[in-house]
Amino acid sequence: MTSALVELRVLEGPNLYFPRAAVKLTLDITHLAAASDETAARLARRIGLRNARPGAPDTGFRARFAARAVGRLVRAVAAESGTTRLAVRVRPTSDPHVLVVAYPWSHRERAQEMGRAVAGVLDALPSADVEDAVEEAAARVRQSPPGDRPTTLTPSVPVVAVTGTNGKTTTSRMIAHLARTSGKLVGWSNTDGIYVDGDLVEAGDFSGPSGAGRVLAHEGVQFAVTETARGGILLKGIGLTRNDVSVVTNVSADHLGLHGIDTLDQLAEVKSVVPRITRRGGWAVLNADDPRVYAMRTVIKAQPWVFSRDPDAPAIREVLSAGGRATTVIDGWVAVLTPDGDPDPLVELVDVPMTLAGLSRFNVENTLAAASAGLAAGLPRAAVVEGLRTFLPDPEHNPGRMNFFSLGEVSVVVDLAHNEAGLEALLEIMNGVRRPGARLLLAVGAVGDRQDDLIAKLGEIAARDSDVLAIAHKAHYLRGREVEELDGLLRAGAERVGVTDVESFPTEVDGLAGLVKQAEPGDVVGLMCHAERQQVYEWLAGHGATADGPDVLAAKVRAARG
Repeated sequence: MTSALVELRVLEGPNLYFPRAAVKLTLDITHLAAASDETAARLARRIGLRNARPGAPDTGFRARFAARAVGRLVRAVAAESGTTRLAVRVRPTSDPHVLVVAYPWSHRERAQEMGRAVAGVLDALPSADVEDAVEEAAARVRQSPPGDRPTTLTPSVPVVAVTGTNGKTTTSRMIAHLARTSGKLVGWSNTDGIYVDGDLVEAGDFSGPSGAGRVLAHEGVQFAVTETARGGILLKGIGLTRNDVSVVTNVSADHLGLHGIDTLDQLAEVKSVVPRITRRGGWAVLNADDPRVYAMRTVIKAQPWVFSRDPDAPAIREVLSAGGRATTVIDGWVAVLTPDGDPDPLVELVDVPMTLAGLSRFNVENTLAAASAGLAAGLPRAAVVEGLRTFLPDPEHNPGRMNFFSLGEVSVVVDLAHNEAGLEALLEIMNGVRRPGARLLLAVGAVGDRQDDLIAKLGEIAARDSDVLAIAHKAHYLRGREVEELDGLLRAGAERVGVTDVESFPTEVDGLAGLVKQAEPGDVVGLMCHAERQQVYEWLAGHGATADGPDVLAAKVRAARG
């Protein structure tokens, strides 16, 4: 017989369900859904639902009853084992026979034993001993050793937490740069590793709870910046009890269909965990141009600070009227707005290298977000301005994100561009440095843990907006798929817009080399680079490429504008 316990996951800190450590159970309720009316009614009475109407087996009414009954079952087992008050959250999944149940924990082993005991009651439902099963479950929990307490950290230095679908790595790096410009010893964690005072001290993906802990554990850190990804929130929880400033860049289609997150609204709810734990008196920096992000202002304790490229956006007016703040662009200047005050012009966009003289729409937004967060965290205005002027789109300051190179008279752009929004941003800046009459040559690729339609859409966008298209595969990021499968999906997307002449390469380096070989003076070669960033840098250096500084980039933008 299949166990009702599909998964028991211990979340170490704030999570999708609670602002503190919790246990997440994924339960197969097939036995409860199929139980006879009599058995379901007996369970209802045993756990205190005396007037419940369970509905017929395997109906929508039974499914509603099951969700209510499972939540009440957890509370009953907790109460009878000595826990008088326990918050419980129950959520459906895309499978009508699977529920997610979450509850906070203060003792690890006892909390896990309660999850196993509750599943045991559901396993016992085919038999007639429903009442005894509940009693035995409570006894198991009562007799369990308590176990360790949560290790969620309460920070002693200012923490800025950044989340979102696109731009969070660039934005977190920019904020860290602003803080370092102000003279602080900064630690930050992101998908590349742990950095302290600009040095990589530990490589790896630290966008989960362990990253925050490692940053704060370094002696002398005065200011922390943490990149917080969807996976870390869902699988482990956030490693800190709170942050002082939070940033949400945007919410767009990425990683859907994983861990029970199937829609953009659900993804937005996951991202909202970060601003929800921003301390009262702190600031939640929200993208006013993204409706799902802007809606997060309704669930925060902190003060709202929004950013928008449109100074007349209704969201800005609404936040200012409520006493919040905003950062926007006025007459080409990054400007801060306060209630009943004159705009404060910080810096012209043309003097912010990351924006490519305002050409990169996404990096304009990242700049607005970073400036907002820096000021909200109490950094001096002068340091914020100087930091924005000196943060460069090069491998030193922002590796793997919109890195520009000159290879003779050919421009090369290397960027992660891992989803639709990222690819469109890459194409936007490629167009921005393309001379009149020159071509865009693009190497597109996809990681395996994306939905089929999203992978195909990447192929469609790339084929539609480039002149020469190639596929450069990411062998280290197949994640359960075959190369041929990804190749077919990308080609199918390209075929939607009539592009069938597409060459495939086994690696990103091979794809770059193949396109550079075809490039002519003035052309722009773009590479979606996820797996082989260092190897790509080494290939470029070995072939005489040089990283573009601000002056070179500005000259390319001017040449592109004719």
